[in-house]
Amino acid sequence: MTAAIDPFKAMFVSQLAHKMEAEGRDVIHMEFGQPSTGAPPRAIAEAHRVLDADAMGYWESQPLKARICAHYAEKYGTAITPAQIILTCGASPALVLALSSAFAPGARVAMARPGYVAYRNNLKALHMVPVEIDCGVEQRYQISAAAIAALDPAPEGVIIASPANPTGTIIPRTELAAIAAVCRERGIVVISDEIYHGISYGMATPSVLEVMPEAWVVNSFSKYFSMAGWRLGWLVAPLEGVDAARARMSNLFLTPPSLSQHAGLVAMDCTDALEGHIATYAKNRELLLAALPDLGLARIAPPDGAFYVYADIGDYTDDSMAFCKQLLIDTGVATAPGIDFDPERGHRFMRFSFAVSTPLIEEAIRRLKPWFAERNRGQRSA
Repeated sequence: MTAAIDPFKAMFVSQLAHKMEAEGRDVIHMEFGQPSTGAPPRAIAEAHRVLDADAMGYWESQPLKARICAHYAEKYGTAITPAQIILTCGASPALVLALSSAFAPGARVAMARPGYVAYRNNLKALHMVPVEIDCGVEQRYQISAAAIAALDPAPEGVIIASPANPTGTIIPRTELAAIAAVCRERGIVVISDEIYHGISYGMATPSVLEVMPEAWVVNSFSKYFSMAGWRLGWLVAPLEGVDAARARMSNLFLTPPSLSQHAGLVAMDCTDALEGHIATYAKNRELLLAALPDLGLARIAPPDGAFYVYADIGDYTDDSMAFCKQLLIDTGVATAPGIDFDPERGHRFMRFSFAVSTPLIEEAIRRLKPWFAERNRGQRSA
């Protein structure tokens, strides 16, 4: 029997947004975590050069794998080998490789709730069992060593994400070390989603490899490197898991696009351009955090990193999907319903992505203010 999984409901919001655009409406896309900036100019120039010089084919760039290893040494002080790097078509296949290589069908894998919708759905699709740990504002919407230690029986695995989606919260290094210690003691395999590394606002983003070299790590060029459409990511596999992961990669996905690998290698050294993107996100974050309390959205997760604000809209609705659709229809601002990230409590939350340009953030705030003010007036009159 095939596994039943839920659709990504933000897709429905996005489809409506694109339909409205096709009808001539002006839409601001804050529903997806997709940088509005493109790949660094030098990376694009390299892609043009390769298009003229290389017929390309199935290929795995050894220079890119070596450069990723150097990145871990430079940024985290960790030593990994090129053999541990498996280049993938974005982070999504990397997650599938990690889950299917590390666990058998029926395995129980813990994760924070709220959390990225694909964790739960990939586990179900692979006939595994998601064990969701309710993480509220008191826990900064993040999984903790204590919560993992309290699970009885111990799960076979745990997925951690820092910075997290949808909240942007970061797990400090001390807590990451505590998580590693608990998991090692209980025989729990750790998969760490580090796709938002590099995007933070004054708080360090340690890698799990600093405290647990045997963990699996998922990463991508989609977020920090602003190359979502290039479909390029990687998996760091522990030495004992390399053969299993590589066998799956070669059968399920072959290789990522050759053109993207050429461009990605250059992108890794475009620090000035990439840090300019972070400055834009920081400004957008500042503007949104200043505006949200005036909209009646004061209960939010602290966005330490990534480019999201996860806001409690329980004073307005208990149906986040309908709320986000109506907001889009009335204002042209597309957002994501919290139900994607938390099937239990997400009906009273929504997620804003501030990965768009600063002028679009300013325009979105201008549109949101009267819309929320009208609802505030309705609440007062009631």
